[in-house]
Amino acid sequence: MKKLSIIAIILASLAIAGEAFIFATRKEDNSDEILTKAIRAGYHIYAPPMPDTLYFCGERVPLNLWYVREGLDRELVSNMYYQSNTLFNIKRAARVFPTIERILKEEHVPQDIKYLCVIESGLQNVTSPAGAQGYWQFMKSTGQKYGLEISDEIDMRNDLEASTRAACRYLKELKRRFGGWTEAAAAYNCGENGLEKRLANQRQKSYYELMLNRETQRYVYRILALKLIMQHPQDYGYTVRRCDTYPELPYEEVTLDGQNVDLVQFAADNGTSYKMVRTMNPWLTTDKLKNKGGNSYKVRIPTKKGTEYNTIVKGKHDTTVIEGL
Repeated sequence: MKKLSIIAIILASLAIAGEAFIFATRKEDNSDEILTKAIRAGYHIYAPPMPDTLYFCGERVPLNLWYVREGLDRELVSNMYYQSNTLFNIKRAARVFPTIERILKEEHVPQDIKYLCVIESGLQNVTSPAGAQGYWQFMKSTGQKYGLEISDEIDMRNDLEASTRAACRYLKELKRRFGGWTEAAAAYNCGENGLEKRLANQRQKSYYELMLNRETQRYVYRILALKLIMQHPQDYGYTVRRCDTYPELPYEEVTLDGQNVDLVQFAADNGTSYKMVRTMNPWLTTDKLKNKGGNSYKVRIPTKKGTEYNTIVKGKHDTTVIEGL
């Protein structure tokens, strides 16, 4: 009898467990159905629209070639769905593009080149693992070659205006060497000697016809993808109001000269903080400037109330949706 009781208890327990499993399974299945319906109703993933024609710096992109279309499509998908990064690019562009656009015009360089800066640095002062620095990602030797002062105290690769002019000089030289802005952009990434060698070895003249390393193979397509998304953000799912972007910062310039300058004291003497001096002049890389050469520099400091948001945007809350940058 005792054994039968134990067996009965075990069988009852198994029955209860079985019912619980069936219930749980049904519940899970029901949840899956609810989730599937919710996804179908409110969550959509779209393939990005492809243009019929596309130009880079006035040069036609051969979208009639299947591998060119697929190369561009890959970068459109990657950047369209890298939402946080692309959104920050759009936000920063409102602050950075006006300066770049002005300099490109003055240097007679096509405006599309500004998107090269986007993919190089995300419109920020960043340092690559290889040591490239600044908005345009200059290596030290190349930056100095094109007129940028780089020392232990000063790094003009981090100055937007100076580095943009240096990039213009470099890209114009590459354009003269290779004949096209597309090839100049590719050479900016892989080096002029590297591109020249590949063109010669493969007996080609066009970037689109070359077999290249993975990074350079994708490089121009990434520029084109960012150009399309930033020029037509709503076509790619981005709705950004003017008030969502980062405004240009009002500033005034003061002269910094002399040796052994304490930048903390310099900031205090000019009614601002060391943080603002370094933030608005990222080419300064130390808190004390020995300046053994006795050079004179123009330093930006915020205007009065220049750190207050409502002052910067002039009190306007512009909800106009950006149509393109």
